[in-house]
Amino acid sequence: MGVELEHSLASHDADLETAVRAALLEVNDPEIPTLSVLDLGMVREVTCSDGCVEVKMTPTFMGCPALAIIRKNVETRLQQVEGVKAVSVDFVYDEPWTTDRISDIGKQKLKQFGIAPPSCSLLQMKNLTAECPYCGSTHTRLENLFGPTACRSVFYCEDCKQPFEAIKPV
Repeated sequence: MGVELEHSLASHDADLETAVRAALLEVNDPEIPTLSVLDLGMVREVTCSDGCVEVKMTPTFMGCPALAIIRKNVETRLQQVEGVKAVSVDFVYDEPWTTDRISDIGKQKLKQFGIAPPSCSLLQMKNLTAECPYCGSTHTRLENLFGPTACRSVFYCEDCKQPFEAIKPV
């Protein structure tokens, strides 16, 4: 293989990776549909080679019931990207997902959706508070560590008197 051909293939793979990452911004989390899998920081690695795409993802929780749906949604969306011949999605567990992986845009989207983004790391959780997504008050209290899904807790705002959900720091 000549140097020019190798350079052309590498350039094509880089362009394909850019297109794949743009498409991943359109694959939303099934439980929090305002966030993409990229916003959540679930995508660990994207590899493109001669039209074959491999995506390595870290689930937000080991027993997340939505993994099969997420895998299917990623495969379906990436198969629509021009130049993609095959897609492989693997979940990796060697490094656990943490709420630090949520992008700044993802945290803004959470707040707009009515869910408080994580306010601290897991180590600081004994003094867990959350900023109310409705009024911005930090005069809130934890009502229940367990919300509608394993990754959310339920809080109550003492100022605007609204209950709200917050992403647990992990």
